[in-house]
Amino acid sequence: MSYIEQIDKTRIPQHVAIIMDGNGRWAKQRGKERTYGHHAGAETVQRITEDAARLGIKYLTLYTFSTENWSRPQEEVTALMNLLLDSIKEETLMKNNLRFNVIGDLKKLPVEVQDSLTSCIDHSAKNTGMCLVLALSYSSRWEITEAVRQIATKIKEGDLSPEQITDECIASHLNTNFMPDPDLLIRTGGEIRLSNYLLWQCAYSELYFCDIFWPDFDKEELYKAVCEYQQRERRFGKTSEQIS
Repeated sequence: MSYIEQIDKTRIPQHVAIIMDGNGRWAKQRGKERTYGHHAGAETVQRITEDAARLGIKYLTLYTFSTENWSRPQEEVTALMNLLLDSIKEETLMKNNLRFNVIGDLKKLPVEVQDSLTSCIDHSAKNTGMCLVLALSYSSRWEITEAVRQIATKIKEGDLSPEQITDECIASHLNTNFMPDPDLLIRTGGEIRLSNYLLWQCAYSELYFCDIFWPDFDKEELYKAVCEYQQRERRFGKTSEQIS
């Protein structure tokens, strides 16, 4: 039986975040350069985006390039930036009625990449389907630091008092303030850690780790993760009796 047949369509996670890990190791297994794996991974992004939208997921956030990734060999960084530029296709967004957004320190990205991202965001803004979010030049520590800096500036200027700093206040200053926290976080590639990704937002997310490298992650694996999510009891600090 396919996993799609086991999914309760009334309990689809609203927001799924994915750490797309394993491109380099996938390529190495095949005797190829790491960039070969990144190209294969970009094709998986296209497929999984469409699969997630068809399933009824409202927000899909993909960890595409971290702030730490800037320290990789320059030739790999350059290849990733060129691949990103080639992969951002407005026609794909429009054809699938997808909205598009980005989180991260975008000022570090090449100007041509920034321009392409802005164009996709603007042109897809009126679409009504799933929102595809790319985390680019992103890390949670950077994001939280930026939020603290913004809040401190408002306090200094008299626009905010320390007593007004709440969870909601902090969340409103994060890059992700336009969408709900992830219900489900998936990491491919066999590693079991969050790698500085959505640390504030994933406080109560269900975490799902699998050994499959990202280029081999397909819709059956996505459905499997959603089935696992639906089998868990989400209590948010409460008891089972309180939520039943």
